[in-house]
Amino acid sequence: MGGHLNHEAMPKADQDIEALKAAKIPLAFRDTCAHLLVKLNRCRRDNTFSPHECGHERHTYEQCGYYSYLQRVEAKKQTAKVLAAQAAADN
Repeated sequence: MGGHLNHEAMPKADQDIEALKAAKIPLAFRDTCAHLLVKLNRCRRDNTFSPHECGHERHTYEQCGYYSYLQRVEAKKQTAKVLAAQAAADN
């Protein structure tokens, strides 16, 4: 990721459901990065799905997916740490 934190690409837990419906985002894609998918799809439609356009929007959306993955990994580590502490306390 180049060592830079892109604040624009940070996952959001609170998504605007009505905006996602209006943008016709499928349920499978309504995750923490859906707010960026709305912008990306709008750019794609405006540029007739040209492969060399919308590079910034696509990169930001993919970066958001990566940051979301990192958050899930950290949450898993924290859960494992809490479970290990509970197991040690029970013994």
